[in-house]
Amino acid sequence: MPLDQTDIAALFDRAARHAASFRAALAAHLHRVTAGYADAVAAFAAPTPEHGMAPEEVLDELARRAEPGLATTTGGRFFGWVIGGSHPMGVAADWLTAAWGQNAGNHTAAPAAAAAETAAAAWLLDLLDLPRESSVGFVTGATMANFVGLAAARDDVLRRAGWDLEARGLFGAPPIRVLIGEDAHTTVLSALRYLGFGRDSLLRIATDAQGATRADAFATAVAASHGPTIAITQAGQINTGAFDPHREIVAAAHAAGAWVHVDGAFGLWARACPDRAPLARGVEQADSWATDGHKWLQTPYDCGYAIVKDAEAHRRAMTIAASYLPPVAGRERDPSHLVPELSRRARGFATWAMIRHLGRDGIAAMVRRHCDQARLFADCLGEERGIAIRNEVVLNQVLVQFGADHPAQARDALTQAAIRAVQADATCFAGGALWRGEWVMRLSVIGAATTDADIRASAAAICRCWRQVQAETDAPG
Repeated sequence: MPLDQTDIAALFDRAARHAASFRAALAAHLHRVTAGYADAVAAFAAPTPEHGMAPEEVLDELARRAEPGLATTTGGRFFGWVIGGSHPMGVAADWLTAAWGQNAGNHTAAPAAAAAETAAAAWLLDLLDLPRESSVGFVTGATMANFVGLAAARDDVLRRAGWDLEARGLFGAPPIRVLIGEDAHTTVLSALRYLGFGRDSLLRIATDAQGATRADAFATAVAASHGPTIAITQAGQINTGAFDPHREIVAAAHAAGAWVHVDGAFGLWARACPDRAPLARGVEQADSWATDGHKWLQTPYDCGYAIVKDAEAHRRAMTIAASYLPPVAGRERDPSHLVPELSRRARGFATWAMIRHLGRDGIAAMVRRHCDQARLFADCLGEERGIAIRNEVVLNQVLVQFGADHPAQARDALTQAAIRAVQADATCFAGGALWRGEWVMRLSVIGAATTDADIRASAAAICRCWRQVQAETDAPG
């Protein structure tokens, strides 16, 4: 039977209490899951229900079964990956989004959802200081944002070569050269694969010690390129935070007739902070950009932005049309022309709410604070004997290596032991990564809840765990 209004109000209130209780406990919570995947599978495993259960009982059971296997990604001492903290403002707006149940596929079926996207898109272009004529598609995250930008690039460079991709498909099309840095993120490679570009068809460009594409190597490669060409750059290397030299790369690419796509999943937000904007100088001259909302803007998950300067190229690559869909009048912005989904969540509401809540100054202050905290992290850890900081801390990423005075193989073993010790201690959460063939601890400072006190407490815990590893390593027997 349908729930009446009293039942609905009680159920939504109960969900809010569960959510608030989870968030309230984070400050004192160990920064690790208490149940692994196998435990979580066992917790949820049960025969298919033959009979229903009261809604409030279902909600209580869901919280009870899920919470032991929930990561503390919204806590102040989570540094494992570059993911934001799902700010309470964005979460509240996302609750309304779910309750409203709007399908943001087109602007006639869900006018308010489409209008929120239109307004938020204009704000995003202003905050990121990108060409205001650009179109913005609201996608799941940076992987699909890269996919959309590169789909527009593929269509455009083939069109300029006289090939109609929509009519003729890829079979027999002129080959497209793709130039990409050696340290590109794996999600860009995935997007390329989805679009039909094999690994061997990519021309990998040499990078510097921080993972930024070398301008000289790129200029040489693009000058030798003939035919349709796509160049892919990075604004914020996933390990070091480094930026490609965009002014030089974009100029060389455009001189050769190439389309430039920027993977700026988190680093593009540096442009919203006057202190850090010079890192991304020249990015605005590219042709398309990908970034996330659920990273530095702190929206809930399922929120990314595909930005394309040539709105027509964007629409050609993405438009979904059918006789039963409402027609578009004039230059109206229809969401179904900008993303590869027809049925989807109304992502514009949470984006609108977060920008309205923080404002330009609040977003700039948050980016600045996290970058300063990354520097504080590096300074605190760098004072400890045997710890080395392996990157230039220009943004929010810190690479930490343990056993700095040992041979490479020993450094790897000590670093991995230190990571295990930190994860067992659970004062904070940090993970490992391979960088230049050696293991490092990677610290990503990007959570909305993170304070300077969290940084100092986490640094102290990491140093304490490192001393423990040294003592165990030096112990006889």
